[in-house]
Amino acid sequence: MPYRRLPNTDQARLRALQNAMQRASEADFTEQVLTYKTINEAQRFLLIFENQVQQYHQNFQSKVSANKRYKHIVNNARMYISHFIQVLNLAVIRGDIKKEQKELYKLDVHNHILPDLSTEEDLLVWGQNIIEGETERVRLGGFPIYNPTISKVKVHYDIFKEHQVTQKMHKRTTSRTYEDLGTLREQADAIILDIWNQVEKYYANCLPYERLRNCQNYGVIYYYRPGEKRLSFETDLQLKRQLAQQTKLDLE
Repeated sequence: MPYRRLPNTDQARLRALQNAMQRASEADFTEQVLTYKTINEAQRFLLIFENQVQQYHQNFQSKVSANKRYKHIVNNARMYISHFIQVLNLAVIRGDIKKEQKELYKLDVHNHILPDLSTEEDLLVWGQNIIEGETERVRLGGFPIYNPTISKVKVHYDIFKEHQVTQKMHKRTTSRTYEDLGTLREQADAIILDIWNQVEKYYANCLPYERLRNCQNYGVIYYYRPGEKRLSFETDLQLKRQLAQQTKLDLE
């Protein structure tokens, strides 16, 4: 006989349970392959597992869709913050703004290098720095910077902050449903293993190919080893001939 292997994906687990329950519902009362306890347990669990798998996929797709929008929002925030700092540095170079006033923005007064804006944490820090710095400089009598204005920067910065919170919620929700699904996977594997053991035991006295087909009908998944001869209807016929011949010899 080829060897069996438990399903390794959620969809395969669902198919194995659904197949077994379908066969059990179709079986004649005189051919009870599975115990009633196993059938009842599997039926109850299948509903829970199906709902959890569906919930996880919904949460995951929501996170993926939100992530696409979020990347665009992050890029916009980075672009406006970066652009504002570059315009500020140019104003300092031209002498329109005193270099000492860069301290209001927490920027280095001795160079005009852009700060690191590669991470979301950097964007949060520097977005807040330039908003507060520009507000304070204008309050002290300075002319506001245009193209972009700080109000335009603030709009994109606030959108970024809002969606960052939402994105973290998506991640937490998806992670939580994935962890819950992990626990259910262990239960699914235990139930499937119990079903397969009962099925193989019930058909243990059948001929090899007949046994294989009956077990497969209940969802048992088999794999052939490299070089292993595949079972077929001819396998059972040949074995029957051998048994008949042996019986004849024994009678003689």
